[in-house]
Amino acid sequence: MTERLSQLSRSIEGRVAIITGAASGMGRATAHLFADEGAHVAVTDLGTDRVAAVVEEITAAGGSAHGWAFDVTDGARAQEVVAQVIDTFGQLDIIVNNAGIALFSAIDSPEYEDNWATSIDVLLTAHTRLIRAALPALRQSDSARIVNIASTEGWGATKYNSPYVAAKHGVIGLTKGLAVDLGREGITVNCICPGPILTGLTEDISEQGREIFAKRRTAIGRYGIPEEVAHGTLNFCLPASRYMTGAVLPVDGGLLIKNA
Repeated sequence: MTERLSQLSRSIEGRVAIITGAASGMGRATAHLFADEGAHVAVTDLGTDRVAAVVEEITAAGGSAHGWAFDVTDGARAQEVVAQVIDTFGQLDIIVNNAGIALFSAIDSPEYEDNWATSIDVLLTAHTRLIRAALPALRQSDSARIVNIASTEGWGATKYNSPYVAAKHGVIGLTKGLAVDLGREGITVNCICPGPILTGLTEDISEQGREIFAKRRTAIGRYGIPEEVAHGTLNFCLPASRYMTGAVLPVDGGLLIKNA
């Protein structure tokens, strides 16, 4: 048999990953994909029942998963979840900061300050809480990976969405800063920027509205599905991806590059 010429592994089999916001949408798709690829998945989200449903889906398909109810704004709970994941699986290699919300409001609206505080807390500060809690374990891994899920709103803006836009710009900045901080330790930090994806955040848009938007704004001409984003996340988590850090990857059907 001819010896393979390539040297680096494209398998996450046996790796342990914490995925936030994993009960639906892109988080759920990422949990399924990672389990299919042989990883042990810590499914975390708000609500025990929602988490249990995804764990059941994965285990019924032969995958390895356990679930934790986790409010990402709770720093003490982040510490608990990390400790329990390590107790359950014996290690921790991958963090996917996916949990998110979208709160629209004009700058002069009465609810703006509350929406601003909540958006920054859930979409940006929460990432730092989980990373800080996980860092001692990640330093023990020979293939530590952090992937932060931002948005194409981290490159531009939609009207009345400034709290979300500011937070997602912050996620990109956090990713770059931590990539520099942690690179010499072999911990890579990268960022995915999904564009128009069929998730709970876009389900209130009419099918006709989505079709018109996608054909006008994207090069591919349609909304994406969560699994397409999950594959971008997986690529950043491969052992072979050890020289990619601080990268910001749009998974947007060409939205950012299409002028007309």
